[in-house]
Amino acid sequence: NGFELLMASYAMAHLKIDLLLKETGYTPKPNQRLRVFLTNSLEEPQTETDTLFSNWLTTESNEANKIKNETPVMCVIGKPPYSGESANQGEWIMKLMEDYKKEPGGKEKLKERNPKWINDDYMKFIRYGQHFIEKNGSGILAFINPHGFLDNPTFRGVRWNLMKTFDKIYTIDLHGNSNKKEKAPDGGIDENVFDIQQGVSINIFVKTNKKKNNELGKVFHFDLYGHRDNKYETLTKSSIHTISYSELQPYAPNYLFIDRDFGLLSEYEIGFKINELFPVNSVGIVTANDTVLINESKDQLLLNTSSHYNIIADASTILPVSYRPFDIRYCYYDTKLVERSRYQVMQNFLLGENMGLVVRRQQPESRDLYLFTSDKIISDGFIRSDNKGSESIFPLYVYNDLTLLGSSDSRTPNLNPSIVKQIAEGMGLEFTNEPIEYSIGQEKTTFAPIDLLDYIYAVLHSPAYREKYKEFLKIDFPRVPYPKDSASFWKLVEKGKAIRELHLLESPLLEHRITQYPIAGTNQVGKIRYEDGKVYINESQYFSNVPQIAWEFYIGGYQPAQKWLKDRKDRTLNFEDINHYQHIIIALTETSRLMEEIDDLGMDW
Repeated sequence: NGFELLMASYAMAHLKIDLLLKETGYTPKPNQRLRVFLTNSLEEPQTETDTLFSNWLTTESNEANKIKNETPVMCVIGKPPYSGESANQGEWIMKLMEDYKKEPGGKEKLKERNPKWINDDYMKFIRYGQHFIEKNGSGILAFINPHGFLDNPTFRGVRWNLMKTFDKIYTIDLHGNSNKKEKAPDGGIDENVFDIQQGVSINIFVKTNKKKNNELGKVFHFDLYGHRDNKYETLTKSSIHTISYSELQPYAPNYLFIDRDFGLLSEYEIGFKINELFPVNSVGIVTANDTVLINESKDQLLLNTSSHYNIIADASTILPVSYRPFDIRYCYYDTKLVERSRYQVMQNFLLGENMGLVVRRQQPESRDLYLFTSDKIISDGFIRSDNKGSESIFPLYVYNDLTLLGSSDSRTPNLNPSIVKQIAEGMGLEFTNEPIEYSIGQEKTTFAPIDLLDYIYAVLHSPAYREKYKEFLKIDFPRVPYPKDSASFWKLVEKGKAIRELHLLESPLLEHRITQYPIAGTNQVGKIRYEDGKVYINESQYFSNVPQIAWEFYIGGYQPAQKWLKDRKDRTLNFEDINHYQHIIIALTETSRLMEEIDDLGMDW
């Protein structure tokens, strides 16, 4: 049975270690056992353990508990398991983890809506090792684990806590994160040292017990990019003394364990933060069952929901959802069935007309556009689908309960009044809750919420802006500079509006078709390929005159011109589908052009 197999594997491991030790010349004493014990490290040590399995296992567990309770642990080494949805929820380790779920300083609860990634198993093992070294007073903790904790803002309390405990922290970021599409600084290939997607780092935490209690430890960092074999060779030939570490100066509020050029930080921080401007915001909905609760067909969605949940599905519960860029589907939006409905925020798209800015909290290493817009509720994974955080939607307006009574004054701007006041005063304009119509050539003396959204949209689509502040866009929600004057503000509003309308497929530019679909056939999507400006959907049919910039254009983690077709593999495209795809190509091509025009305005970011 499973227990007997576990014991057999454990015995074999003991035998292998014993043989390896003998090869080094070590001779064990008679009846001396190897002091390696079978135990769950993340469980609280008990004074005595009894078990129904066998007396041997009871002895084994008691010996392990003795180590946990009495032995001074000076060194913890390993490669802990990586598991975001950790099953280790024991009271002892979860209580220790509370120290990581506080703001730097250790007094306030961490101001994060969803700090669940701190509960990853590898973080629990770091906390486990830290606990025993703190208990001993000195020691070394050395792990190789995912590198996300080095700069993810959710882990700021973790980093501060580690600096509080340890005198010196050495990190070697081995990168190789395919989720972030990491590349070497010279643009070359960057491979993972393991056959996994997430990047990893080697981390050595040293406690000597000489640091003062009110001091924070020093942090040293080294980046290692390139091919896997080159990384292996570098690590094999190096020691902690020969690695060319850079000493970092981690500072509040994030205490980053990465080497970044922060020379422009003071300039960047003058701008307003997106999540501070839009106080009401949320990540996308999570149905936990997209195959049933989301579909392109209303009729199929009703059928799927009725069959799966054995209910009479209500058609009035079906709502459009922004599922992926340029991909609107239908969702059975029943808060009893949708695991995370985010209703408090999403209702603002259900009670009346609205617009939302969609932004990713951390922009990965690449310069891809991690923002979009939507006038509907959004699904989690809208602009990128991975386990490294989600995009957030920031509604332009919030609706109150009077909406249900038919009140026309039931929505208010979802904007921080103090930030809006500063913007208005800086431009000499008056802010109005709703747009005011101006005749052509008439001077505008007011601006409205939609103008502010379009201004932000233009700034964040500027390649020059994104390049200049790329180091900071990787860390947290983006900041946007306050408008310098009304003239530059309106120029950017014009560009931002044009891009927004393209992304909502509402732009008049969509009428000027640039592609053709010349060959008749089955219209069934098969093997997709791009060749000489043609996007083949099968062996004979294609869209012609597709610019390469549109084919390769990224929005978040997706290339919409490719993904939209791949998501429809084996499906027969109808007239609306063919027309829709041609609109996507126009939208992507024009977005690229408008981004260049934003930079041509010569804004001094």
